[in-house]
Amino acid sequence: MMTLIASATLLTISTGGMAYTYWQLLGSRRELRVVNSDRIAANSAIQKSRMDLLEVRNRARLLQDTVTNSASAVERVHKAISATTFGLIDHFSRDDEFRLSARKARDSHDETSQKIYRGVRTTNRAIHILADTLILGQSEKRMISKHHKKRHP
Repeated sequence: MMTLIASATLLTISTGGMAYTYWQLLGSRRELRVVNSDRIAANSAIQKSRMDLLEVRNRARLLQDTVTNSASAVERVHKAISATTFGLIDHFSRDDEFRLSARKARDSHDETSQKIYRGVRTTNRAIHILADTLILGQSEKRMISKHHKKRHP
């Protein structure tokens, strides 16, 4: 009889221990889901700031390309108009001295306009680099410092 009581007591204690262990397991799973949810949210916020920064960079690059390509298009139209005008002067002019003067003016005009369009492209690149350094670099630094502050309190 004593062994029966001892066995029942041990069985009750082990059942209680298993129930407590199961209860702990459920609590741990719940806490793990919360921690995992917080981790996903934090990674999502970091990814969002990275995507925002990438979008700003892409827009800046698009703006730079637009200005460069627009300057090239205007330059081609300018060259066509210039070539037509100076070609007509050269073709219809009867005075050799005037024709020679027009050719010198054309050379000077072409050289000056080439320098101006090159200056527009160079200035555009410089502005893009400056904006990238000042604005985007600052945003990137802020994003990195926020990330490090959260990781290392």
